[in-house]
Amino acid sequence: MAEERTVLLGPDEVGRTIKRMAHEVLERSASPNDLVLIGIRSRGVHLARRLARRIRESADIDVPVGVVDVTPYRDDRTEARQAAPVGAFETPVAVDEKMIVLIDDVIFRGRTIRAALEAVEGLGRPKRILVAALIDRGARELPIRADIIGRNIDAGDDQRVNVSLQEADGLDQVTVADWPSRHRS
Repeated sequence: MAEERTVLLGPDEVGRTIKRMAHEVLERSASPNDLVLIGIRSRGVHLARRLARRIRESADIDVPVGVVDVTPYRDDRTEARQAAPVGAFETPVAVDEKMIVLIDDVIFRGRTIRAALEAVEGLGRPKRILVAALIDRGARELPIRADIIGRNIDAGDDQRVNVSLQEADGLDQVTVADWPSRHRS
């Protein structure tokens, strides 16, 4: 049986949302030359690179983009806790006295962002850290919020939000679908 999905954002809407988010990043940055974008693997990386391109197009500023794998910093997965947090950054960037924007595709419980904050802390002392997410679906377990949000949606715990991006999936789209019955508790 095919899974029913509802399309929340199509390609044009995803593009416009990312463009608006790039402008908001610039607006929140006191000094755009001190800006560093860090994408959380995997779709957060694609979003960070797109935001950097949009910033370059609109403000003629080349913003460094870092890539972080938060797996070694996760507190909700036993295999992650056993791993040493070495090599979490594929592209280390200087963070001291910089304004860091952590970027992910979906913010839900807050655990991925918490892990990313811990990873950044290991690199140095940023001046400020902002969180940006293409989709904020609410329902936090931790008191973490996104500062820059592409779209707020209302999805239940029994639903999954899927972000598809051209770089990884061949199209830009955000959908919501019910979790298969085996995932429900």
